[in-house]
Amino acid sequence: MSEHPATVLTALLLTLAVLALGYAAFGFWTILIFTFGFLGGFVLWLLFPATVAFSTIEFPYFLALALFILHRLEEYLSGFFDRLSAITGVQKSEVASWEVVLLLLLSVGAWLLIPRVMARGYRFGTYLAWTFFAATGITELAHFVVFPWFAPTLFAYFPGMASVVLLAPVAWWGIWRLAAAQRQRSGESAFM
Repeated sequence: MSEHPATVLTALLLTLAVLALGYAAFGFWTILIFTFGFLGGFVLWLLFPATVAFSTIEFPYFLALALFILHRLEEYLSGFFDRLSAITGVQKSEVASWEVVLLLLLSVGAWLLIPRVMARGYRFGTYLAWTFFAATGITELAHFVVFPWFAPTLFAYFPGMASVVLLAPVAWWGIWRLAAAQRQRSGESAFM
């Protein structure tokens, strides 16, 4: 990989910072779930090292972003964080706590920069795209794979579940577009 070491280090430090803040805000069990999105996105970025043009993911990005906002609204209105607190035994963090504010700034704030950073051709923007799509397409599946085990009855609704049905497939589309750009780049380099 011909990646500049400072870019890899910056991406790794951002990943670790988000995970540390997630641990401080939500505890150990929740951070295990967060890890699939943020650390998973970092690993995918290393495995698929192409710098991707934003136009490649523009539509899935904006659609996933809108659905992510809808998902967060559903979680808020349906009491997701109260249920999470009951499951993990970790007191629910206040929305204005320093951990939650910094977590939002580093994760969601960074994801909002994706169009600008990718448009400038920075590979770091592709890293942010990988973390966004991995978090929304992999981590959010916990609403179906992990959290239902803690529901009062089998097959019961768990807060946040309904919007994940829409969000996850759009994120998978973004993942597919990022990986396809790498495959295309690999095919081009084989013939150059």
